[in-house]
Amino acid sequence: MVGINELTVNFGERYLFNKVSFLINKQDRIGLVGKNGAGKSTMLKIIAKIYDPDGGNVSYPSDFTVGYLPQDMDFVHGKTVLEEAKSVFQEVEQINAKIDHINHQLATRTDYESDSYMELLNDLNDLNERLMLIGGFNVEAEVETVLKGLGFTPDDFDRLTDEFSGGWRMRIELAKILLTKSNLLLLDEPTNHLDIESIQWLEDFLKDYFGAVVLISHDKAFLDGVTNRTIEISLGKVYDYKTYYSRYLEQRKERREQQMAAYNNQQKQIADTERFIERFRSKASKAVQVQSRIKQLDKIDRIEIDEEDTAAMRFYFQPAPRSGKVAVEAHHVGKSYGDHQVFDDANFYVERGKKIAFVGKNGEGKTTMTKIIVGELEHEGELKIGHNINLAYFAQNQAEELDKSLTVFETIDKAAHGEIRKQVRNLLGAFMFGGEEADKKISVLSGGERARVALCKLLLEPVNLLVLDEPTNHLDIRSKEVLKEALLRYDGTLIVISHDRDFLDGLVEEMYEFKEGKVKQFLGGVYDFLKSKKVDTIREFERQEKVVEKKEKPASDNQLTYEEQKQLERDTRKAHSDAKRLEDQVENYEQRLEELNKSLMDPAAYSDELMAEYNTLKQKLDQAMADWEKAQEKLEKLS
Repeated sequence: MVGINELTVNFGERYLFNKVSFLINKQDRIGLVGKNGAGKSTMLKIIAKIYDPDGGNVSYPSDFTVGYLPQDMDFVHGKTVLEEAKSVFQEVEQINAKIDHINHQLATRTDYESDSYMELLNDLNDLNERLMLIGGFNVEAEVETVLKGLGFTPDDFDRLTDEFSGGWRMRIELAKILLTKSNLLLLDEPTNHLDIESIQWLEDFLKDYFGAVVLISHDKAFLDGVTNRTIEISLGKVYDYKTYYSRYLEQRKERREQQMAAYNNQQKQIADTERFIERFRSKASKAVQVQSRIKQLDKIDRIEIDEEDTAAMRFYFQPAPRSGKVAVEAHHVGKSYGDHQVFDDANFYVERGKKIAFVGKNGEGKTTMTKIIVGELEHEGELKIGHNINLAYFAQNQAEELDKSLTVFETIDKAAHGEIRKQVRNLLGAFMFGGEEADKKISVLSGGERARVALCKLLLEPVNLLVLDEPTNHLDIRSKEVLKEALLRYDGTLIVISHDRDFLDGLVEEMYEFKEGKVKQFLGGVYDFLKSKKVDTIREFERQEKVVEKKEKPASDNQLTYEEQKQLERDTRKAHSDAKRLEDQVENYEQRLEELNKSLMDPAAYSDELMAEYNTLKQKLDQAMADWEKAQEKLEKLS
């Protein structure tokens, strides 16, 4: 379907990609994984034709469409949510306008037997068939289903997009991309701005999507639920595993163990052979055997161990200073903006050492409550911070708020005070910013690298209350695991907002659900909560599809003669035969290309002849795809 061929990208003297190749097949669900900075987002941008590689190319079938969701984008202003979501259906709007124009002519003309009148009927029939083919009769229902699935209510549909936060506007962009029905979806961290319930809905949507999907996500549960293939980017190479994320981790471990065992066996064989040669080199009676062993040694195809990127964050929170028994206490706390009441009459208290999570749909007040706790917002009711509490706050947009003109070192050094300033270099090393990495400007860092800098700032002083709002956004999976381990060891109090099920699992023991203006306590972990809400296997919201009346196709009084009918049947059979032959040809080409791709990715099997065959076959596939599409169009018209 899509071929990534010998792709090369250089950053200075370092290869981001070094002649990497792989295929994206129909209905693939690919999880693109690797550490922050490995090149995942760059790979998506190259496939989406936003970046040009330094070498190699990406090949697509003709009339192939790609939908791309980046991590950050510029938003359109002045439209309602519904108008913006429906803006992707330009062809549908154009066809409907043509249909309305033809219907008006048919209603006002009386020359029913004229050729031009018959031509109008034929045009109307073709337009209705095209509308049916692209799902044009069901636009309203599709738009509503997707918007509701991503968390919008019917009341939101007529609100201007300008009224929504950046996270909600990213949802609108995601909705537009899902509605385009592109042959290939490229999604860069699509769950970053979604709540747990919306993630569950998106998971189901992508499972049933007709095209291929390549996504970057640091949500293990989401990757396991959606993907059937995992491509790892590491140190300029790609490693392709035909399985979901958790199984990929097992297979990668098994592959390296097998590789190490084969390497060690070969090294033992080489050492034994070299000892024999050295021992008997000077003995004439062993000359034949020595020469034989030397030739044997020269012919050995030496096994190379794949280089492994083992760099990872390593840190722990400083011991929490002693505080009072209650860290946070809320009595009848409420917050409103004008006539809009976010929540009211919230009552809870958080004991020292507890680890709790705020959960619920976006816009229900979770972030608002954290800002009240840290003293950034006025509110109704009473909220008390406990005795001797020293808190640190990680805001949802903390990483984006860093001064882009400063270096990593300058950012941390500026925030550090007292004795800790002497340890800034060591602290940065623990967050994978050792050596020259610490002198990089914030502006050139990836989203995950900026998140690590923001986390590093939390360690500058010992605290006994951590308030973290979406701390895992943009962090790679290994970094999230390190953060989770550090929080499990942390002996202070933790309040966290997160939509990441795997991150919350085993970390928190209490949850507070924000829903419909109320705050309700739930004792238990995240999967207990999901089970109670019945959203882990059942989607209770937005299952009813709106019934939309389809426009009836006008019936034609024209009947074909017997000879015309017979000729139509012959033409249809021939078109069907041509389409089937070309379809088989395409499948054969794709199967052979996949075999060649596997061989080309194996250094031991690579050859210029194989590469030449691959490129020739790729051209033949493109031509066969174009011919098949023409045959299909002809068959559809005849039918």
